[in-house]
Amino acid sequence: MSNQLQNTSSLNSVTWNFQDGKNSSPVRTSELRPVVVNPWDIALCVTGTLISGENAIVIAIIFYTPTLRAPMYILIASLAFADLLAGLGLILNFVFIYMLNTEFVSLISAGLLIAAFSASVLNILAITVDRYLSLYNALTYHTERTVTFTYVILVLIWLVCIALGLLPILGWNCLQDESTCSICRPVTKNNAALLAVSFLLIFALMMQLYLQICKIAFRHAQQIAVQHQFMATSHASSTTKGVSTLSVILGTFALCWVPFAMYSLVADSRYPMVYTYATVLPATCSSVINPIIYAFRNPDIQKSLWLACCGCVPSNFSLRPRTSSDV
Repeated sequence: MSNQLQNTSSLNSVTWNFQDGKNSSPVRTSELRPVVVNPWDIALCVTGTLISGENAIVIAIIFYTPTLRAPMYILIASLAFADLLAGLGLILNFVFIYMLNTEFVSLISAGLLIAAFSASVLNILAITVDRYLSLYNALTYHTERTVTFTYVILVLIWLVCIALGLLPILGWNCLQDESTCSICRPVTKNNAALLAVSFLLIFALMMQLYLQICKIAFRHAQQIAVQHQFMATSHASSTTKGVSTLSVILGTFALCWVPFAMYSLVADSRYPMVYTYATVLPATCSSVINPIIYAFRNPDIQKSLWLACCGCVPSNFSLRPRTSSDV
């Protein structure tokens, strides 16, 4: 994401200056000239490390727990893998900028980040669709949504994302014409705008799906309340809590990605880099939040995590089966 700093970095140096405002602290070696390390790049690298650690835990839990093989968990694992690649991409991007700064590796880095974050967004969309179908077709969901069908969907998602990641390497870049660069060099402004518009369309679709999920959940809660009037209050409370959770999920997704998408539409490489970093960092933080929202809140994954960490489950741990009114 931060390849635009390559012109300010010296390839012949392993002397690092960590700048904070106007002050810098050089750490000198015997041979080479100073390299200025941007604090924003350090923040992105640290974020990438946190992303990689979190999502590696999610993947390991799902992989080593035989009971977590339902379509929902396969989608969560795919999302975790996409975010893991995104985290590794941020780390490699830092290394490439300051240690191995060539045009080819900048294309590799850009392609990896585009593919990984595109896969992350599309997997979130797939999870949203899965939640919608589990409520809309509650009676036939488990027969229609087979593991094979889920794998087919994921293969299509990853093929699309790999194709997007290959575009910079195949010539869709601005290395030959700097005036066409977007805020994320070497991606062209047209490509960045296309990705931003695609994201906004996906976000609009997610909003519509979550709205339908809320309507279905309230309808199910009302039907249950009519049949069991003495449970009406508890079901209403559960549904209200579920809607609040959906609002938090959608709001967090919007806060992370919408600023970056909107800025990509209006800005280019001539704009101050600080604005790019200020929108890129929240977008990358979405991959930090995803494991918390989609994995660690899940009771089955929580149980597996407790068993993996301490070999036991807390006595107050409640593994309540999900119902069609849960969101």
